[in-house]
Amino acid sequence: MPDTMLLLQMLVLLLVIGALAGVLAGLLGVGGGIVLVPSFFYAFQTLGYGGPQLMQVCLATSLATIIVTSTRSVLSHNRKGAVDWSILRGWGPGIVVGAVVGVLVASQLRSSALQALFGILALLIGLYLALGKSEWRLGEEMPKGIKRASLSPMVGFLSVLMGIGGGSFGVPLMTLHGTPIHRAVATAAGFGVIIALPSVLGFMLMPVDAAAQLPYSIGAVNIPTFLVVIAMTTLTAPLGVKIAHAMDPKPLKRVFAVFLILVALNMLRKAMGW
Repeated sequence: MPDTMLLLQMLVLLLVIGALAGVLAGLLGVGGGIVLVPSFFYAFQTLGYGGPQLMQVCLATSLATIIVTSTRSVLSHNRKGAVDWSILRGWGPGIVVGAVVGVLVASQLRSSALQALFGILALLIGLYLALGKSEWRLGEEMPKGIKRASLSPMVGFLSVLMGIGGGSFGVPLMTLHGTPIHRAVATAAGFGVIIALPSVLGFMLMPVDAAAQLPYSIGAVNIPTFLVVIAMTTLTAPLGVKIAHAMDPKPLKRVFAVFLILVALNMLRKAMGW
């Protein structure tokens, strides 16, 4: 039976993490995973967990929360007619393939390698948030044919390696190809569901060593963490939305970009053992 004090410390940390992730998701429209994965990693390390599979636990549990948050989001956007189902149908199969391959690759990597990958990709996302311009374009419509067949698995693959949903890669991809931002955000929520469902099922089947095995887990997915975070993000995301409507979110997005870059650099530092 896990130590009661350890469980209480874990509960307090998860309540704070879930609350902050919910506010940021509502405020800036960023997926919770980009906040949850590094938060889980530092929290679990603080509680004494480690080993070569700790990042897998963080990725898997983050993706489990995305199943719920992305489903709620895509249904809400769909009621407003904002979801582009033709993009989801065209890109969905490739994203699923990429997500499955992502689980297979992630299960074989050491935690330090996944930290390095997360750091590099988060750094790129942070730089895009800080420097990206709304008028940037790679095309006037979403790619089809061979280009779509190449890009769609990459979206699923990279998202699983970071433990995130569809927003961080899907929204820039769609806006750079002429999709209006509101439609891109709504459709990317559907990407999140497509990415998270198969990957979480795969992570649940993955054996985890004792050093990273949190109490009450199924494979690499920690159930108490999932439940606490979902409860908190549901409560605090509306607060973030209210703040976003009360003020200009652009300066806040720049601040978050700086925060994300610092988190990414710290992840890279840890991955290199500094």
